[in-house]
Amino acid sequence: MAAPLDTDQLQTFVAIVDNGSFTRAAEQVFKTQSAVSMQMRRLEERVGKQLFTKDGRGVKLTDEGDKLLNYARRIIRLNNEAVAAFDDNRLEGSIRIGTPDDYADRYMPDIISRFGKTHPNVELYIVCEASVDLAERLKHGELDMALVTHNPRTRDSEVVRTEPLCWVASANHALPVDRPVPLAVGRRDCRWRQLAISALEGVGRDYKVLFTSWSSTVVASAVLAGMAVSILPESALRTGMRVLTQADGFPSLPPVQIGLMKRPGASASLTTALCNHIIASLDNISPADPVDAYEPDGKAAPVPRQPRLRPGHILPSW
Repeated sequence: MAAPLDTDQLQTFVAIVDNGSFTRAAEQVFKTQSAVSMQMRRLEERVGKQLFTKDGRGVKLTDEGDKLLNYARRIIRLNNEAVAAFDDNRLEGSIRIGTPDDYADRYMPDIISRFGKTHPNVELYIVCEASVDLAERLKHGELDMALVTHNPRTRDSEVVRTEPLCWVASANHALPVDRPVPLAVGRRDCRWRQLAISALEGVGRDYKVLFTSWSSTVVASAVLAGMAVSILPESALRTGMRVLTQADGFPSLPPVQIGLMKRPGASASLTTALCNHIIASLDNISPADPVDAYEPDGKAAPVPRQPRLRPGHILPSW
């Protein structure tokens, strides 16, 4: 009788496929890269087929690997369902979490996916509002948790991620140099708006707020249309945006900190479980990482993958 497939090896196999590399998969499954490589060698020996081939700095599936992928996902799903069916301690219930829409757009898909797979019997109720409003909702017991912009002057939160804050403009429109900087920012109580204005005033640069909205979609639309400049965390940069630096006349900005708030009295088991998934998801998020970049003069220039964006980096719009 043939030996059964190892579900742990299959989980690692799926993680490699989903992440496109052994390195990122190792972070997701909490193993060293060498351990991941060893698991894949053993899985290939077990099925008697090569599963991956090199693809630049990453890997891609062979035809045989693609054939195994469907079976691997089904085996893992059935295994998880079987374990959950006999788990008397599985979490159930609902938890309410709030987040600004820009964080929801960038971070929540992975958080929801991770949490839903691990705790399928827990309902997530998600509210998208500005950080200041979420803090108020939390105070009034309308939320159990909130992912907010950390601002120790106005609210207490546990910092779970820190990253650069960038000036951004359209990559496809020229920025006027003889007029005040046109800004698209959040409301007056928005921490990023306050940082942007303070930085411009600190270097004596004129500005004019043209668009005000708590919606990141609205702000990003104004930027991409070439109508305004804004500020965004590095991981939230979108295709078609160009990072502005001191060479463009824009002062450096302090890093942005993302914080978690919890309501006293909320279910400790549910909030702890969701908190752990949020932290794990944020740890695995990489900055925007385009395949190609274009210099401001319009000449194409290949850019190697790297952990941080270079000054003047443009994200192509296609």
